[in-house]
Amino acid sequence: MADTIRETLREDSPAGSWLSIPSAQVAEQTAAADFDFVVIDTEHASTDVGTVESMVRAVDAAEGETAPLVRVAWNDHVRIKRVLDTGAAGVMAPQVDTAAEAEAFVEATRYPPEGRRGVAAARASNYVREFEEYYGSANDAIATVAQVESAEAVGNAADVAAVDGLDSLFVGPADLSAALGAFGEYESEPFLDAVGTVLSESSVPVGTLATSPEEVDHWADVGFDYQIVGTDMGYLARGAAESLARYR
Repeated sequence: MADTIRETLREDSPAGSWLSIPSAQVAEQTAAADFDFVVIDTEHASTDVGTVESMVRAVDAAEGETAPLVRVAWNDHVRIKRVLDTGAAGVMAPQVDTAAEAEAFVEATRYPPEGRRGVAAARASNYVREFEEYYGSANDAIATVAQVESAEAVGNAADVAAVDGLDSLFVGPADLSAALGAFGEYESEPFLDAVGTVLSESSVPVGTLATSPEEVDHWADVGFDYQIVGTDMGYLARGAAESLARYR
């Protein structure tokens, strides 16, 4: 694995897992499987900042080198700086439709003079004990992942990807297919044409989310550079259904 998750996203075709359950135990157990990274969701989950910090701490405590990323609820610098202060290794922002929005996103993850991230004593810097070291390295280490979830974002994919400091685009398949009038139709022409545009025009790696083994195969055939290969809720639901069916 590369030295930072930024390098891993760009170089190593990583595999990730999605965390929607607000639980440090679930986070630690998932990280113990040795994914390259996990994404702690705060957009569509009930996870608050305090729980994010506990989950980040749990991922860091697990054996291996799994990196904790956090999806914020919106591309907002206040939300971003709060999750970064927990020690998250990177941030995913939803609905990044333009280069200007991508620039604002990157700026929110960077300390001045490169950006506008606020300076504070927090877990990320070992509560100021290692602040100089953290301040000096964070701008080069924090990963930034912008979600492509609209027709506008597809049309601007090249410009968004070209923003300095942006590490990856991430196609949200449910939201993008819904925006194109083809919800869940991942083999439909409008959806595949849009994905093809993003893949061909992006100068940074493009990832997506698979919610089943079959989707892992499908996205590999489509040509994504990396995948989040499952979700905690999906693992639980699928395992419970399979065990019950076997018993019945």
